[in-house]
Amino acid sequence: MVRAVLLILVASIAPISNAQSIDWKEVFPVRSHDFGTVAVAAKTEFRFPVHNRSDRPIHIRKVRASCGCTTPIVESDYIGPNETSYIRARFNTDTFKGKRGANLTVVIDKPVYAEVRLRVDGYIRSDMVFHPGSVEFGKLDSGQQDIKKVKVLYAGRKSWQILSMESPHPWLIPVFAEVSRSRGRVTYDVSVTLAADAPSGFFQNELVVLTNDSEMPRVPLFVSGEVTTPLKVSPGAIALGSLKPGESSARKLIVIGQTPFVIESITAEGWKVDVSLSVESKKTHILVPNFTPLGDATGIRKSKVVIRTAGDQSLTATALVTAEIRSE
Repeated sequence: MVRAVLLILVASIAPISNAQSIDWKEVFPVRSHDFGTVAVAAKTEFRFPVHNRSDRPIHIRKVRASCGCTTPIVESDYIGPNETSYIRARFNTDTFKGKRGANLTVVIDKPVYAEVRLRVDGYIRSDMVFHPGSVEFGKLDSGQQDIKKVKVLYAGRKSWQILSMESPHPWLIPVFAEVSRSRGRVTYDVSVTLAADAPSGFFQNELVVLTNDSEMPRVPLFVSGEVTTPLKVSPGAIALGSLKPGESSARKLIVIGQTPFVIESITAEGWKVDVSLSVESKKTHILVPNFTPLGDATGIRKSKVVIRTAGDQSLTATALVTAEIRSE
């Protein structure tokens, strides 16, 4: 397993009034990923999070890859304060084989110039194929169950077989069955069930196919999807920075529903929340709640923000608000 390494290659800061230094270790909390052993043509991606905890926007100008075995994809090159984007590292398993790795150099030009290096590694085996290369559920409504199927094709040892499959979550349920075997060629059918109790939100996981191959027994199978809810709030994490007791801070929130709705209340334990609520029923509400910490306790404060709609069939959405409450 490759150890996480962060290299700030260049970091020059232009004169900015009241500029705050940026901790790039916080902006890029994950800086390396080992894909392990993967099958040829398997969809193999990893999303490196980019968290902007500062009060200034960050702009990613480009990402350079040291090897064609990996394609970097910037999901959003402009990251506003307290927002998160991702850099996807796509392992090109259809055109490369064997042990591969790449450095991804992220070039940032705003608010200051910096280069941050990310790293991916893996081994692409040519004797095992997933068809299709991943399990993709797409978007599903909360409470909906779905099943996806994948074939596992192997060519090599006559005694090769799948022993079991491991899932990272109880709501992702894999089942496999051997369907043919002849002259070292083996085919398995794999069914993956997304259970009705899957939590809401985007998920990106790996099922592990465990085989009797003594050298490379574990092979990941990429699984992704998004469970949508009738009501969601963005951003899901609200960072207010450092506040004194009684000091207020406002942030913009966007609340989106599948059908028009009216917001009845916004509350957060340990906070006074002042916000102007519209009585108009609509699918999207843009709010600017003002948060004021209650009490005199200092230190890091994390609370759940609960947004509740009006009506007999009331819905709720939640976000997390965090701040450091400092002494006078």
